[in-house]
Amino acid sequence: MKAILEVDRVSYRWPNNSAALINCSLQIPKPGLWMLVGGNGSGKSTLLRLISGLLEPKEGEIRLASIAALVFQNPDHQLLLPCCGSELCFHLPVGIAPQAELIEAALDQVGLAGFTNRPIHSLSGGQKQRLAIASALLSGAELLLLDEPTALLDPESQGAVLALIRQLCQQTATQPKPLTALWVTHKLEELHHCDGALRLEQGNAGPWLTGASMASALEGLPRGRAGG
Repeated sequence: MKAILEVDRVSYRWPNNSAALINCSLQIPKPGLWMLVGGNGSGKSTLLRLISGLLEPKEGEIRLASIAALVFQNPDHQLLLPCCGSELCFHLPVGIAPQAELIEAALDQVGLAGFTNRPIHSLSGGQKQRLAIASALLSGAELLLLDEPTALLDPESQGAVLALIRQLCQQTATQPKPLTALWVTHKLEELHHCDGALRLEQGNAGPWLTGASMASALEGLPRGRAGG
């Protein structure tokens, strides 16, 4: 089976010549919820931006088996239009005409049924994040890149977003083709819900571990917020 994502010896330097990633390699072999951890400046956010195409690697290669979409930490940085329906229409692939059924199905998938005409400014933080996820799905993405998507949410909304992504990454009778998510986190408790976790350190990727093993390995270490 072809890997969903292959990062092959990727390096990236900022204009001031400081290294963000150094000969970084990793693979995501199958659908599921995969998490990245690491301290400030370890390269986590930079890696997501490279995979999404917002940045280009200076060396190495990134190979994708499907479309990837980035979901920011702060949904206000990516939601552009005044209401939920118009925001989703904006993200439809080229050549697909807006249809009420498509928009409503996308909203229902993330728990926002009936929100087509709801003004975005009236949504809670968790609802905005779910709308951003719906926009990514409607664009045709099968690999979601989530950069600390629960960092700005209250505990209830954190749990709802994590449960949603977990559900989307599981194969069911109504969802025969599960998604893949690469989720940056600094919350050790979130690691217990993933299919595998990897630590970035000084621009290099370590091996995949179980979420529980990674959480145990990181216990007692400073929990710096992601900023790589």
